[in-house]
Amino acid sequence: MKVLIVLLGAASLVACGRESNTASSVSAPGAPQAARTRVLEAGAVALQDRPPIEAINAYLDGFHFYNGRQKVQMEAHHYCSIVNEDVTQCVIFDGNTRGAKIMGVEYIISGKLFATLSPQEKMLWHSHVHEVKSGQLVAPGIPEPAEKELMKKLVGTYGKTWHTWHTDAGKNLPLGVPQLMMGFTAEGQHDPAMVAERDQRLGVDSAARRRQREDIAAPPIDPGADAWQRGKVWQVEDPTGGPHPHGQPPQSR
Repeated sequence: MKVLIVLLGAASLVACGRESNTASSVSAPGAPQAARTRVLEAGAVALQDRPPIEAINAYLDGFHFYNGRQKVQMEAHHYCSIVNEDVTQCVIFDGNTRGAKIMGVEYIISGKLFATLSPQEKMLWHSHVHEVKSGQLVAPGIPEPAEKELMKKLVGTYGKTWHTWHTDAGKNLPLGVPQLMMGFTAEGQHDPAMVAERDQRLGVDSAARRRQREDIAAPPIDPGADAWQRGKVWQVEDPTGGPHPHGQPPQSR
């Protein structure tokens, strides 16, 4: 899988120049970058190695919603690196341009590793079967046959996602607390207008991808994942007392 994703990622990151058309939805407060800062930045670029950043080799675009608040949905741009054959880590941005804000992280593990987790841990994770089979999870910029091979690898995985900067709520700083996110598991859950707008902007066709992925085998989903579907919802309460447009779902028992 690692070789496959490296090859796909190289194509994706080379091609994403054509796809880099989604700006951040917020502007952070603060003074413009000074000349001295730009010089320091240029020096760092020239002199410092960045192995963790250079390891990022794939760009995935999909959708998340706040655990316990399915109606609060947003697009998520994932830039991912391979830890090993069973673990992938992704940095999530609110766009795909230089000014994009880091919204959070997603950790992706194989079904084999997921099966070893405790029931309490499993409720924090979501499956990827519907995201893949629906055509909503895409790898912009790479050939569709190559993307399909990547999706075959991802369909049986599970993700644990935290958003730390809620730019979807218009917050121009990372205020409040991290929130646990989930992924769609069935038709009728997503906002069709949100997906259609993404498709048009990135030049992808979710419906066509869904048809192309019909022959991707859908593995059984571990019953411990997607716990929100069974009324087991857990979310981080905000101790700041500030307004939280997503609300606070009840804690699971």
